[in-house]
Amino acid sequence: MDRRQFEDLTRGSFELDKEAMEACKLHWNEVAKPLYSLGTFEKHLIQIAGITGCQDIKLDKKAIVVMCSDNGVVEEGVTQTDQSVTAIVAGHIAEGKGNINTLARYSGAQVIAVDIGMNTEQVKAQNPDKHTEEEALESNGLIYARVASGTANIAKGSAMSRAQAIQAIMTGINLMKELKDKGYSIVGTGEMGIGNTTTSSAMASVLLKLPVKELTGPGAGLSREGVLHKIQVIERAIKVNEPNSSDPLEVLAKIGGFDIAGLTGLFLGGMLYRLPVVIDGIISAVAALTACRINPDAVHFMLASHHGREKACEYILKEMGLTPVIYGDLALGEGSGTAFLFPLLDMAEAVYSDSPTFSGMKIEAYEDLKQ
Repeated sequence: MDRRQFEDLTRGSFELDKEAMEACKLHWNEVAKPLYSLGTFEKHLIQIAGITGCQDIKLDKKAIVVMCSDNGVVEEGVTQTDQSVTAIVAGHIAEGKGNINTLARYSGAQVIAVDIGMNTEQVKAQNPDKHTEEEALESNGLIYARVASGTANIAKGSAMSRAQAIQAIMTGINLMKELKDKGYSIVGTGEMGIGNTTTSSAMASVLLKLPVKELTGPGAGLSREGVLHKIQVIERAIKVNEPNSSDPLEVLAKIGGFDIAGLTGLFLGGMLYRLPVVIDGIISAVAALTACRINPDAVHFMLASHHGREKACEYILKEMGLTPVIYGDLALGEGSGTAFLFPLLDMAEAVYSDSPTFSGMKIEAYEDLKQ
């Protein structure tokens, strides 16, 4: 996809397949159980049918894409650790040794790490044999798609240029096409980047037009005093950059991060290539909101995995009209919430596909008496 096509994407119309959704709903009503008794999971499978255009739902090939990047705002002391941790953790993920890899093995998902903006060559040195996207997609590995070596400090100026923001978004969109071409049926979104709860809280404040203090939490373990300082830094960043809340690309470029931009591309790519995309925590949720502000139809192709611990999560999901499935006080990131959701969707799919029907059991079906 080139930039002209990206501009067309922002104006296009992308709707769910209503016929496939109705067929899926009718099949659910034939499954020998009380109507709607699997609640949100029935709705999710109906939505997936609408996304893919097929009532025959198969979620057997799953991916979790982890966008890895660094944030210049770390120099303001808004985190407990320094930027070197980004490369170390990303390296472990690329080698299949991260927390998300452990979760993904149990949920049947392939983990794909993307260096979209880290500020070190450390990961590449640790993992020299996996340099291409093809190799990374075939096994746990790292895709090298670096826009720049980290963003600039948002407390002093713009994080990136508008052109860089579009480049990072297009990286996510193009990756989604590759995943679709390789037969993946659902994609989870994750990230790794020290300082990214600061950038995501800043973006959430501007996009939702809410005070920074209402949306900012401790991230990876800040003290109460640390959170207060983080709030002050975010407020200063917004004042310095004056992002236009009605222009999501400007908000992203001025106070966001490359990881958020890449994730935004994944959500837009899900819409374009008709793949369901699962939202993780705060950083992923901000990217989802950004995608919806670029094209409101993107929300039809998203599923919310969990209600994250960071304050902004609830506000963002409510703004998009999405209901999370898991309330587990999660704050790990890396796509962990999506890994927890995948087995639940698998179980729902098994009931949908394999359970007996009323007609098969020769018993009378339930009637919807609420109609």
